[in-house]
Formats: sequence, C-alpha cells, structure tokens
Amino acid sequence: MQQTPPSKDGPRINEDIDVAQVRLVDADGEMVGVVSTKEAIEMAGEVGLDLVEVSPNADPPVCKILDYGKFKYEAQKKANEARKKQKVIEVKEIKMRPGIDEHDYQTKMKAVRKFLDNGDKVKMTIRFRGREMAHQDLGMKVLDRVRVEVDEQAKVEQFPRTEGRLMTMVIAPR
Repeated sequence: MQQTPPSKDGPRINEDIDVAQVRLVDADGEMVGVVSTKEAIEMAGEVGLDLVEVSPNADPPVCKILDYGKFKYEAQKKANEARKKQKVIEVKEIKMRPGIDEHDYQTKMKAVRKFLDNGDKVKMTIRFRGREMAHQDLGMKVLDRVRVEVDEQAKVEQFPRTEGRLMTMVIAPR
C-alpha cells in the first residue's frame, strides 16, 4: 500500500513546479515569456526570490518571481479583511399574542425596527392559547398591521402561515 504525500495548500513554489515550461513574469511585473522551469528557478535564485505559480490552470502555467513569504502574508491579510467585512445575517424572533395591547405592540415594533436596521431578519410569531385558536383572524390582523408598518423598511420573505398553535411570518430588510 503506497501512501501519497500530504498535499500542501497554496501555490506551488520553486522545485514543486513539475512542468517543463512556464510563462514567466519577473519581479518588476514585466512579462519575460515562455521559458523552461529550470531556467526560471535559476533566474529567481539570482535575484534572491522565489518562483511562485500564480495561475496553474493556464497553458503553460504562469509563474512569477517574488518573495513567497511576503506573498503569503499579503494573501492572509486580504482574507482577513474580507472576513471582517462579511455580515452574518441572524434571524431574530418576536413573539406576540393575538390580543396584544397597544403599548406592548409599540414596544415590540421598536425592537423589530432595531433588528431590521442592524440587517437581521425578523421572525414574527403569534401564539394562540385555548379558545384563541377559534379566532385566527385576529392573529392575521396583527401580522398584517406589522407588514404595513414596516413596508418601507422591510419585505415579507415568508407570508403568514399556521403551524399548530403558532402563526409565523418572516420579514427581511430591504
């Protein structure tokens, strides 16, 4: 049973490049042209830098003479910067009852607006207890009122639907 060597992540450098010819870009960014890999490695060694394969899928592969340590550092910085700018969208849940009082409703709506301003989705849940199940139209009126109030700020992603004793609606920021 033969084991394969562990694959190294990232671009191939210097002796790891196993093709006969490469398209070479020198340290100043000037296109040298198609040269043998051995010759390209020697040219990189003369200026004290590495030969790095930047486009392995091209024919022939494109290699650049540069400082590999600096190249890895710059790539890591770019990846970290991209990760910082990424926003994770959360789904916040607001629970109400069909007979919700006006002040309680306004308090919940303040929270809904805050969540939408932060870029989060909001799942509105109306919970029916006991005889309230016979008056699902009241729950639908509450959800319609919510939809109308946040119309400019949000769009309905999932229209109201009943699941057992719960009626849910999902709204997302515009």
